[in-house]
Amino acid sequence: MIRPVAALGRLWRRVPRVLRVAAWTVFGVGVVVYATAWTVVWQGAREALANPPQRAADAALVLGNRAYLRGKPNPCLTGRVDEGVALARAGLARELLFSGGVDTEDGRIEAEVMEQHARAVGHAGPMRQERVSSSTRLNLALSTPMLQATGVRSVIVVSEPYHLWRVKRLARNSGFDRAFDVQYAAAPSSCWRRWGMVFKGALREPLAVVNNAAHGYLF
Repeated sequence: MIRPVAALGRLWRRVPRVLRVAAWTVFGVGVVVYATAWTVVWQGAREALANPPQRAADAALVLGNRAYLRGKPNPCLTGRVDEGVALARAGLARELLFSGGVDTEDGRIEAEVMEQHARAVGHAGPMRQERVSSSTRLNLALSTPMLQATGVRSVIVVSEPYHLWRVKRLARNSGFDRAFDVQYAAAPSSCWRRWGMVFKGALREPLAVVNNAAHGYLF
């Protein structure tokens, strides 16, 4: 292992100084951008957890995530469903809409897995599936006509705490929060309770923020 590292060191020293300085500058800027986005996401998560929904809504829109993990339903996903079910049981959501298409990592349909879990925990209320979306932006866009078709006027959007800062801005920039009276519910899944901002989904979120911002979806 030492020899390849030493070889890389020698190769690096052969790179012209101006290119080495440029590479370190790009790396440093990347670290600062990531750290800034991470801090914003963390602050957004704390705010979402401190401000749960207060008003009853026509529907809870539960956003998808990876469907399965190590051969079992992903606890990061089922935790979102549990939050949606809890809202329904508390009389805060008349129906549940599960949004998520085919998971590229395991080939499962996220919305289908979510509804299966809701039934497994005893929820028998109205449930629907949006089975096509492949991103948070599409979760909102493709769920909108489904909600409007049944006269929904108010929605509680459910996701994990780290996700909601971006969700709120996507909703604002896309007009979702003008189409509906929107509240947000942070799902304290077992992934979140155990790891907070240092599990895979949360660590990837700042990169998603940067990507969405670069495409003009957030602002």
